[in-house]
Amino acid sequence: MNMDLLIPIIITLVGASTPILLAALGELVVEKSGVLNLGVEGMMLIGAVVAFAVTFSTGNHWLAIVCAALAAMASSMIFAFLTLTLSASQVATGLALTIFGTGFSALFGQAYTGKPIIIFDSMFPDELENHPTFRVFFDHSPLVYFSLFMVFAVWWFLNKTRSGLILRAVGENDFSAHSIGYSVVKVRYAAVAFGGAMAGIAGSCFPLLLTPQWAEKLTAGRGWIALALVVFAAWKPFRLLAGAYLFGLVMTIELYTKASGSMGLLPSEFWAALPYLATIIVLVLISLRRSGNSAAPACLGKPFMPGQ
Repeated sequence: MNMDLLIPIIITLVGASTPILLAALGELVVEKSGVLNLGVEGMMLIGAVVAFAVTFSTGNHWLAIVCAALAAMASSMIFAFLTLTLSASQVATGLALTIFGTGFSALFGQAYTGKPIIIFDSMFPDELENHPTFRVFFDHSPLVYFSLFMVFAVWWFLNKTRSGLILRAVGENDFSAHSIGYSVVKVRYAAVAFGGAMAGIAGSCFPLLLTPQWAEKLTAGRGWIALALVVFAAWKPFRLLAGAYLFGLVMTIELYTKASGSMGLLPSEFWAALPYLATIIVLVLISLRRSGNSAAPACLGKPFMPGQ
């Protein structure tokens, strides 16, 4: 494979991996606090449609990203109130959030269907962005570099800071954390808010980085892949990075295989389903692990009710 083909493949791979990585990083922090939020797909769709609307109206990509993060964070607070304050089922509420996000984005996005926007491109000089070799490092959206930075930031927060230690303690034993004076509910509210913001930024990647026009269900199930990826990575940020790029590679192979027409004996539907087939295989392999080897936070998905 020559460099003229390899470099575009790498650039496409990085772009396809970025929204999955951002959403999964947010969900990792949420789950480390002991909360299971299955509404990632819905929050990503909310972020995507808000980012598109703001970009279409103002042309300001940075403002669009901030608004996408705030909109998805606001939706995550609905989930937090129902599950953390009212002790509703986290699974049912998360699924409801996905349904809400799907419906909201479809309704709100009707006015923007088929309308183009300007993609959020590289901010490096043209000499680097268009260089035959160096562009593999510089021909990326700022969202790509932000996602890589957040991998290190999340790892540092969880492992090297007092706040990260408190969050992990809440996720492992909420009653013990509560007994020594930490507010379990406040910590989990903060984690859910962070996860919502990251999902919103991940959603903004679709119109700003991948497809500069609005279409219903633009995220195409990437939120579910992000959820599976957190488990696949055993709740570790650097494994999450490797897993996201692995799924990005699968999606890139699908795109280039279909574009080149070299699908061989396999139908095009197989290549379209390949990322989701890989997700199912990962979940099956994880389910075969012995429970004693699970790295999941001990309180994941369990409601916190100190009065009982």
